[in-house]
Amino acid sequence: MDLQSVFNRLVDITEPICQAINAEKADMTIYDTSGIEPWVTENNPKYANRVLQQMKCYAKAKKLDSSFDPYKAAYGAMPSHAAVNPLIKQQYLNGHFCYAYKFGIITNGLGVTRHIAFYNDDFFKSHPEIQLEKKSDSPDEDKSVHDARLLLPTLVDFFKAHPLINPKTFVGDAAFDSIQIYKDLLTGNTFGDDDSDGSRRFSKAYIPLNQRSHLYNSDFTVNENGIPCCPSDPTLPMKPEGNTSHLRCKAPSFKFVCPMMRYVKCDDGKFRRRTSCENPCTDSPCGRMVYMYPEKDLRAFPGAVRGTDDWNQTYKSRTVVEQTINHFKHNLCVADRKTQNDITLHADLLLAGITQLISVVLADKIHRLDCLLSVKPLVA
Repeated sequence: MDLQSVFNRLVDITEPICQAINAEKADMTIYDTSGIEPWVTENNPKYANRVLQQMKCYAKAKKLDSSFDPYKAAYGAMPSHAAVNPLIKQQYLNGHFCYAYKFGIITNGLGVTRHIAFYNDDFFKSHPEIQLEKKSDSPDEDKSVHDARLLLPTLVDFFKAHPLINPKTFVGDAAFDSIQIYKDLLTGNTFGDDDSDGSRRFSKAYIPLNQRSHLYNSDFTVNENGIPCCPSDPTLPMKPEGNTSHLRCKAPSFKFVCPMMRYVKCDDGKFRRRTSCENPCTDSPCGRMVYMYPEKDLRAFPGAVRGTDDWNQTYKSRTVVEQTINHFKHNLCVADRKTQNDITLHADLLLAGITQLISVVLADKIHRLDCLLSVKPLVA
């Protein structure tokens, strides 16, 4: 708990530094999970290969067709936790089976750590709302479902520890693509109060669509990014024309115009919208216009338009949390520890976060922001 207090204090100290460097990136909340693999028998590659070979031999003996997936069968046949410690859970991380302690990290767009959550018994006792269910036969599905359950409790703990930090942009992977998560992130009072309107919420959520689900609209065709398409050609997306929250109803909305629309100089010298479509679907010289209301479908429009340059550029920032996790594991030696003790690993994780934040403070004091996250050149 002392290490946790030091880490939380350093987060508050480094927040003004991050805001001064880049307020837009400092306003981001980027979340991801990973695992620390302790020194247990089940993490020996020979253990997983033995179970996998058994499943392949079983499929051959029973003459099963190609629909049988030996990897999923091996995942289902393995125990749900290590024999030496039930807290070391079976997981599917970075494309391989392993037994690990799971943790979550929140960074901003600069890659500076804002919160570390270690998912042990203490965490689940403090969040009884998390329903722990039996694993399925699909490792990918288990990871998506479990990450989705951990997101909101982790954010609640983050905002409770840092009431003065109020980011407005959330960035996460497709594991969080669910209607309920969008609702919790963008509406309501899920994370407590702030100083503005009495509720703390995100304005934008950059979460890609899950490949197993699609967007639908009964009025017109939408593509995989939620952008309405031309009524005459469903493969031709309409052009976004910004946010039109100045409408009389005051409801935020996104405006899309005919893909063939251009601004043309008229006889009076003014530029007006005109469509060049040979078979227009409306009598208006401007062509078809569509207004989309995010509050009606937060999944399709989570405060930003999918597929646009703004969306793509912002979502690229998600890689910084993966870089931070890799930095903790390999450069700061959190991974490959010869221990099974969860308290030791939790302490090592917090010490890695403290080390990074002290580097940020030092880089700011000596005016070497190019070494913000790099310990080696900073020391040199």
